[in-house]
Amino acid sequence: MIYLDHAAITPMRPEAVAAVEAALRVHGNPSSVHAAGRAARDLLDAARARAAAALSARPSEIVFTAGATESAALAVRGALAAAPPGRRELVVTAVEHPCVRDLAALLAGDGVPVRTVPVDRRGLPDLDAARAAVSERTALLCAMLANNETGVLSPIGELAAIARNAGALTFCDAVQAVGKVPVDVRTLGADLLALSGQKLGGPRGAGALWVRDGTPLRPVLGGHQERGRRAGTENLPGIAGLGAALEAACARRDEEMARVARLRDRLEAGLLAAVPGARVNGAGAPRLPTTTSVTFPGADGEALLMAADLEGLCASAGAACTSGSTKPSHVLSAMGLDPAEARGTLRLSLGWCSTAGEVERALELLPPLVARVRTAIPA
Repeated sequence: MIYLDHAAITPMRPEAVAAVEAALRVHGNPSSVHAAGRAARDLLDAARARAAAALSARPSEIVFTAGATESAALAVRGALAAAPPGRRELVVTAVEHPCVRDLAALLAGDGVPVRTVPVDRRGLPDLDAARAAVSERTALLCAMLANNETGVLSPIGELAAIARNAGALTFCDAVQAVGKVPVDVRTLGADLLALSGQKLGGPRGAGALWVRDGTPLRPVLGGHQERGRRAGTENLPGIAGLGAALEAACARRDEEMARVARLRDRLEAGLLAAVPGARVNGAGAPRLPTTTSVTFPGADGEALLMAADLEGLCASAGAACTSGSTKPSHVLSAMGLDPAEARGTLRLSLGWCSTAGEVERALELLPPLVARVRTAIPA
């Protein structure tokens, strides 16, 4: 198997596997005061400290969740509910992950005013449009740090400053960025930030929301766990694995990502040289070292994915959570691609365990597959 879909989920790191296995042998509830509960609480506290260290945060600012979708829902719903009277508006960029974009649409249906900030052809938010969208009525600005389809890195500091100057909060989806590029919440400028274990070598079903001390946030569910901010008994094995994966990813980030960036560059260069008309979306913008979005004009992306899968190559057309959708990618559409171009695009993403052999094999397979799919399309 040639696995080039790390943006969907990346294999667990050995440190995370070991941490999960150890936590499975601890049967106490972290909220219990007896010895078994204290042992569980110790593991929970250790994972919280690891997560905080990865972000240069305080442990008290870390709220463990079931993943990115829950973190986003808690951030958005919680911030809107806690906003002062007169601040009911939500502002989102046009390229947000579906967990934010779809939530915004749901809230709009419930009467919440939602404004959208467009992006340019590179996928970067229009700062002038952001200034026009954010006002004294804005409660929260949502802007992702690294786009899940293109890897484009947004200027969160500048966007957060726009929100702050208007008295609004900023929520940053950093799910694809943490462990791959430096993420320091003390200098980033955001007030809330989401991360997910499965994107950096941790287990599924474990994530976190960083909440800057003093940020008003109303819980979505009742309950006392996580300092009253997130209810439900903590998923101790998942959280332990998340903490271990974060620690390992950040400790090796510079070395790992320099190697992965070389692989990504080799993959892009090889495809651009071998496939006529191919182009990289987001080229010229700051990007993650792990992700490339390549458009193959005249090719059908779904047919190409199926052909690649038969050859043992795993990739995607965009966000894994929208797989099977007949609609073109909202990210690529926002960047100016027409529906045919968007449907002829593949996302190829690497991770901590990707190899040069995988890249070279992909370069052997993909060009002839693109040519085959192109000839199969009626003129």
